[in-house]
Amino acid sequence: MMKVKILIALLLLHLTFLTGVCPRRPREIDVKTGEMVALHCPDTRNASSQFWFRLTVYTTEREYEERNMYSETCYTQESCKLNCPDVNIPAENTPDITSNSIIWHKEGESLPKASYFPKVEKNDQGVYTCIRSYLYHGQIYNMTFTVVLDVQPNKKSGETAILSPCENDVFHVDLGSTVMIDCKAVMYSEFDEVFWLSGSSFVETNNSFPVFYNNTWEYDTEGIKMTASLVFKRVSEEDLSKNYTCKLESVYEPASFVTITLAQKASPFSVSLALGIVGIVVVIAVTVAVYVKLKMDIALFLRDTCYNSKSDGKSYDAFLMCYESDTDIGLNEDDRKWLESVLEERFGYSLCLNDRDVLPGKAVAEAVLDCIEQSRAVVLVPASPDPGPGSGLLSVIHAALVERQTRLVFIKTETTEVSRSGSLPENLQLLGEAGDCVTWKGISSTPPSSSFWKQLRYYLPAPQHAQKQRLLSQTTYQDDKC
Repeated sequence: MMKVKILIALLLLHLTFLTGVCPRRPREIDVKTGEMVALHCPDTRNASSQFWFRLTVYTTEREYEERNMYSETCYTQESCKLNCPDVNIPAENTPDITSNSIIWHKEGESLPKASYFPKVEKNDQGVYTCIRSYLYHGQIYNMTFTVVLDVQPNKKSGETAILSPCENDVFHVDLGSTVMIDCKAVMYSEFDEVFWLSGSSFVETNNSFPVFYNNTWEYDTEGIKMTASLVFKRVSEEDLSKNYTCKLESVYEPASFVTITLAQKASPFSVSLALGIVGIVVVIAVTVAVYVKLKMDIALFLRDTCYNSKSDGKSYDAFLMCYESDTDIGLNEDDRKWLESVLEERFGYSLCLNDRDVLPGKAVAEAVLDCIEQSRAVVLVPASPDPGPGSGLLSVIHAALVERQTRLVFIKTETTEVSRSGSLPENLQLLGEAGDCVTWKGISSTPPSSSFWKQLRYYLPAPQHAQKQRLLSQTTYQDDKC
């Protein structure tokens, strides 16, 4: 005890004569009153080098244990060896000093304990004290260390993550979890030190703080292996906003460091929710794309299988009226007959035809208006030459369609599409804009399965009457056409 007090007095006396700023962080050394401590000053080639120590002497054992508590983790059914810390102990070549064997005690038990467990069990967990004993000039001096043994059921870290950082590492953690980050370095002098910084401030070694670090040493042939463990008791939002730096200060080499940050893990619920939303969006997009592409097929399928039309007092499903077109762009007589035949016999439409259903003796305009009145839709067919009542009635038809809100389907040819601008009569252009347009593409439009018939049926209302000869095949009609 007297030697410790003399050493402290000499250190304080020496400090009173020094001026300036300490070039290095003082080395923290804690000791319990009545015990031995060894301070080593390194042998360097620079005669002006100064090394600082902060020696703290604790008068109570509890204070000392709180500041100097080491930990070991072992796993059940595996071998386990407790290591007594070898910090601030006399060097092996110190004259007239002899090292005795290390004695272990477990808290709450009076008999000494072995430091090696062939198969550690959960009940071996607890607080252990190791005593290093030295004989110096006939006097026994002790150094006491406290080691907490934590026995885990397996090698999973559970809620504590043990990580090793690299430069600019980002560690993903859960808020509120306990995290320990190990920073490891190989040193070649006992005066080299590894410590943690939070920004530009030193992280405390006091384990009563929410964030602290502790050091452990291991000696082997490669040098002194030091581990500085940065511990977050419960990760907070504030911890996520800071940078943490593990720094190695060496006597013989330039200082080196690594900086790490913490980031919150993505919640499994958030990931699942995001994936679910993406999946729903994809399904909706695919559904919309399929519907846009197949909406006509879907509508016609539902109409053919599920739709039962009710009588609305109309005698005809559609009134087919030809309008005059140039010789090279209208439907010829065979095409017009084929159009009428497929609509009536294949798809079951009841048609009002000018040359068949308009009674003779009536005025042309009155007869056309009667057909429009009795029909659920009007189909305008380009013809060359015009076999119908003539283009002069187009204005009358347009007025009647607007007044009665009759559905209009306007058939065009590919040539009509090309020459439409400025070449069609004004009334015809108005009718084309008022209704739905379907393009006749010649021979490719003749099969009942072509897109022409699909579009025409889609724009026409469902036929009121039962379809006639529905089982006739496409080939039969094609043969008739030929």
